[in-house]
Amino acid sequence: MGTYKLLVHSARQVVLVASKGERFLKGEDMKHIAVLEKDGANGVSIIVGRDGLIHAVGYDADIQKKYCDAEFDRSLDASGMCIVPGLVDGHTHPVWAGDRVHEFAMKLAGATYMEVHAAGGGINFTVDHTRKASEDQLLKDFEERLRRMLRCGTTLVECKSGYGLDVETEVKMLKVMEKAKKIVPIDISSTFCGAHSVPKGKTADEAADDVINVQLSSIKALMDSGELGVDSIDVFCEKGVYDVEQTRRILQAGKDMGLLINFHGEELNYLGSAQMGAELSATAISHLEEVSDEGIAAMATSNTVAVVLPTTAYILRLRAPPVRKMIDGGVPVALGTDFNPNAFCLSMPLVMHLACVNFRMTMNEALCAATLNAAASVGKSNSHGSIEVGKVGDMLVINAPRWEHLIYQLGGQDHVIKHVIRRGDVVHSN
Repeated sequence: MGTYKLLVHSARQVVLVASKGERFLKGEDMKHIAVLEKDGANGVSIIVGRDGLIHAVGYDADIQKKYCDAEFDRSLDASGMCIVPGLVDGHTHPVWAGDRVHEFAMKLAGATYMEVHAAGGGINFTVDHTRKASEDQLLKDFEERLRRMLRCGTTLVECKSGYGLDVETEVKMLKVMEKAKKIVPIDISSTFCGAHSVPKGKTADEAADDVINVQLSSIKALMDSGELGVDSIDVFCEKGVYDVEQTRRILQAGKDMGLLINFHGEELNYLGSAQMGAELSATAISHLEEVSDEGIAAMATSNTVAVVLPTTAYILRLRAPPVRKMIDGGVPVALGTDFNPNAFCLSMPLVMHLACVNFRMTMNEALCAATLNAAASVGKSNSHGSIEVGKVGDMLVINAPRWEHLIYQLGGQDHVIKHVIRRGDVVHSN
């Protein structure tokens, strides 16, 4: 029968999320995620092969019968416990130097995001510090942040550049992500976000030209040589940053290079960027606090994933994005921490809790948004985001009688998560 990497057995409940190879779930389907419950004394088992992929999911008795001659490198008894897919963080900015703790007081005193930006804070403050930081220092800080994410249950994370705004620093950030892929047991989807802000001394048009002609050109050469693996392109489409047409030009240039479109839209002001993104068949658009009904309809037609970010709306005291309208309108909704110096949160369980309370999502919807749909937002739901045969063996063993404790116990993931498993390897245990 052969040798396998991992057997997890006797689980009380296994949340598959999807069971028919769905690329994402939307509408009512987000409420009705697939769950396999213990049947009397017959618990649920999962087998992960040496290739790191799931080979079998089913009731203990059936698995024992089929795999009676198999050997396992490791066996985990999940009696009384629950299993969910590894969490997927759909939006982060995790490579930077120089925290912005001083800005938190400004925001609490009433300063808006753009007022902080205009006062020399915000993105440009972090850009100054990140440009001066060495690659080794950035990697050291990034590695620590990734390991904290892993302890909170994240096994796949989207990571953006964007605190360089020049070709040297943007490439430095992307190289740091590449190095981290080899040393931290977490999957990283890299996004180039050279158009995160307009650098000092340039107009938005000049900056857009630099991103297209200088930065993207250099990144393409490094991708072609195998030095960088970049999946997506991002632009901060916002009043006072990049307008819709500048954003369109940059996104189209990235798409022509083979990158997925995954950008910031409709956060602080309505600009019509959701419609533009849908026209370009964007894989994902993030934020969307100010999205219109027309934008929602366009995203539903193009199956563009809405990546909503509860920490940002919470910290900046913004109006919540119309998540119920998006779900009811047929837009696939995903979640991300938006981890960055403005929103210092590494915990997807906390994000799911905030999404349920502040965005009025159900717990089933929040889990779907933090697994399968977040994987879809980075084009990886064929391999990640659900517990299905053929997908990577990423999962969390939850030390509770129901999986919902992961959301219900506010800030309690350290207690609730018993094991974090990535590709069949137990990479963190409590």
